[in-house]
Amino acid sequence: MAQSKALLVLENFIAGKFVPCSSYIDSYNPSTGDVYCRVPDSGKEEVEAAVKAAKAAFPVWSSKSPLERSQILNKLADLIEHDLEAFAQAESKDQGKTITFARTVDIPRAVYNFRFFASSILHHTTECTEMATMGCVHYTSRAPVGVAGLISPWNLPLYLLTWKIAPAIACGNTVVAKPSEMTSVTAWMMCKLLEKAGVPHGVVNIVFGTGPKAGEALVCHPDVLLISFTGSTMTAQRIMEKSAPHCKRLSLELGGKNPAIVFDDADLSQCIPTTLRSSFANQGEICLCTSRIFVQRGIYSEFLKKFVAEAKKWKVGNPSDPTVNMGALISKEHLEKVRNYVKKAQAEGARILCGEGVDSLTLPPGNQKGYFMLPTVIAEVKDESCCMQEEIFGPVTCVVAFDTEEEVIERANNVKYGLAATVWSSNVGRVHRVAQRLQSGLVWTNCWLVRDLNLPFGGMKASGIGREGAKDSYEFFTEVKTITIKH
Repeated sequence: MAQSKALLVLENFIAGKFVPCSSYIDSYNPSTGDVYCRVPDSGKEEVEAAVKAAKAAFPVWSSKSPLERSQILNKLADLIEHDLEAFAQAESKDQGKTITFARTVDIPRAVYNFRFFASSILHHTTECTEMATMGCVHYTSRAPVGVAGLISPWNLPLYLLTWKIAPAIACGNTVVAKPSEMTSVTAWMMCKLLEKAGVPHGVVNIVFGTGPKAGEALVCHPDVLLISFTGSTMTAQRIMEKSAPHCKRLSLELGGKNPAIVFDDADLSQCIPTTLRSSFANQGEICLCTSRIFVQRGIYSEFLKKFVAEAKKWKVGNPSDPTVNMGALISKEHLEKVRNYVKKAQAEGARILCGEGVDSLTLPPGNQKGYFMLPTVIAEVKDESCCMQEEIFGPVTCVVAFDTEEEVIERANNVKYGLAATVWSSNVGRVHRVAQRLQSGLVWTNCWLVRDLNLPFGGMKASGIGREGAKDSYEFFTEVKTITIKH
């Protein structure tokens, strides 16, 4: 662990070694507002070295059997799980999330990502057909693609980084990954475990830095044959432009403006606590969070009263306090962006029922300069408002009334995004009907964030291109070949 003036100083991980960088970026502790870490400000030179290492490691790694690769992934999962508390502490400090969320969600899921793909890589099958009249048999085979470029976001750092690394290397590819420069510590910690897990040098390379420098260099590199990106729609548009001359394979998991639809036969005893969680978990900094709540008019007043009362009970404060429900937002700039959405809603005539600008936030002395915000509920907001159309990515949700099923489906679909939706009703026929018509890649009914990693994950419209999951990730990270044998 390199130290400079008590600051943690990270280094890139290339060809199995930590490599210093010529320039660095300050990284802040969101809960205190203080610089606590320095992250490499990598560019073309560092990316070039990482791609070279990945390319050199590819022949040996790709020739290993799925079982050999599976065993190494399982070993890496074991090592991360052994250090779960250290990873959770680091993730909480680096990202601002509560220690409870890091312990129970982020790090366990990172471990499971490796275990899941270590298992799934052993169970894929290929296709075979026979043309008896022609005396031919056709079959397919799959092979790893080569060097994969992986770019992951700041909201669920190790969780989403491993969601990309695990399937990529399980399939036999080598990788150059770029985590967010704002949340790089747990990726750096994972690098320390790779050799012990048996990952050969050059199979996993981590280059830290910003999107415009390190990310763009990775996307533009001709030897990086595919890009898996999770982040904003605007950045994805740039990636598509820069990768187009090389005809790169892309998987883009982007933003959302996710609706929850609450019908008048919903079980509010289940709906309200779950919708609070879907709105405010991880400070609302999850692409799957609910930010538009449509409530049928007959129960609108009751729902709103109970929802606001419960939102006011959420405790915001020091992320290391296990009793806290919400930690700090990622940065000062992001906090201001989220606050500005609330101000815009007020200017448009909406009512702020709790949270920002309404309730006072008391913080411990050590967190006074942190980037904290109370859970905020907005009512009487118009569908065309920016708060109902744009991804806020913070602890802000809008609650509006609707009358009919037909109406709410049209309104729920009336955004450019289509990532996730939640439907609350005790009418089985209705939930099936509505789920079919919602323009969302994922629809939960009477629950939220229940995931089977075997099934496709991804969005429609501006929420992304492609899907992730056992079969989908396997297909993305491999090339398929059809072979015909005449006998």
